[in-house]
Amino acid sequence: MGTLKSFLIFILAGLCEIGGGYFVWLWLKEDKPLWFGIIGGVVLALYGVVATWQTANFGRVYATYGGIFIVLSLLWAWKVDGFKPDRYDIIGALIALLGVCVIFYAPRTTN
Repeated sequence: MGTLKSFLIFILAGLCEIGGGYFVWLWLKEDKPLWFGIIGGVVLALYGVVATWQTANFGRVYATYGGIFIVLSLLWAWKVDGFKPDRYDIIGALIALLGVCVIFYAPRTTN
């Protein structure tokens, strides 16, 4: 699988997890209607399916996804909730992203 395609799958998985979790959050914490929670649950289940589209093994996929999730979470909070990441948030996210790119995209002779 190509690097760009796998990275886009990670982003889609992240949007499903964060978006689904956000709908559940709104339902439970912001007194939104039950259908917010139902939609959130469905979208969270889709996250589990999307992650299986990666061709690497479970451990490597989920380790890599964790770092990408950090970046996406900060971007979501910034764009949706008005949270402004500070320099340490950004530095930490970049370190995580660099680390997971090494884990997932470094050339190997075996998987």
